[in-house]
Amino acid sequence: MIVDYHMHLRNGRSEIAHDTSAVEPFVEAAREAGVDEIGFTEHVYYFRQTRSLWTVPYHTERCTLDIEPYVEAVVLARARGLPVKLGLEVDYVPGREEETRELLAPYPWDYLLGSLHFIGELGVDGEEPRLLDVVGVEEGWFSYFEALGAAARSGLFDSLSHPDLVKIFGVRPPSFDYGPVVDAIAGSGVAVEVSTAGLHKPVRELYPHPQFLAAGRERNVPVTLASDAHSPDLVGRDFDLAVELLRSAGYETVTVFEQREGRQVPLG
Repeated sequence: MIVDYHMHLRNGRSEIAHDTSAVEPFVEAAREAGVDEIGFTEHVYYFRQTRSLWTVPYHTERCTLDIEPYVEAVVLARARGLPVKLGLEVDYVPGREEETRELLAPYPWDYLLGSLHFIGELGVDGEEPRLLDVVGVEEGWFSYFEALGAAARSGLFDSLSHPDLVKIFGVRPPSFDYGPVVDAIAGSGVAVEVSTAGLHKPVRELYPHPQFLAAGRERNVPVTLASDAHSPDLVGRDFDLAVELLRSAGYETVTVFEQREGRQVPLG
């Protein structure tokens, strides 16, 4: 089985479109790409129900939408028998775990992705001031992966999206030990996402690094697959390379989620 568990519901012009009619082009694109099931994971910070979590301008400026139409669009599509799951990409805010949990509890999620786009006020993947520019490469990497371990241990998430996002610009320390963060992930039971999005960023690599993934396989960390598609034509993009990476690390299954419960199915 092949799943694509990270995408954002948009129309043909890549504009936010939280309605059921926008779901169908993604499903058709998935069918053509050989993807069996897809999951929508809109960014949590778009929804004003979560406004109390945000202090960074990037988040507060975008926090204007109602979450209900998004949830309804995916739930209705699923009720019609379309192979879709309801997810959310949730920026992890240390110290606000219980508030995050309470804000998201009313909705029928199939899974929640944990993401780190900011460490404090510092942007990881583009927004200035940038983490690596301010604190340096080694300290930036340490801070990022320390926060990722905390996100895993929080119990908020079912999978961690683009888990080594800090490498996005191709800047990295001479060496790095992924062992501590993978230990934290393994101890939590959370999955990690193998994402093809990094192939189209400056780093030109899949997320995560093969050493990260190999360490996860040694510790029985489950995995999902993702394109981070923001338009239907990107669903399942470069999944042949993602599957190749997974198999090279020894993975034979991927995780399928339903109502926050994961199960393993053979990797297609």
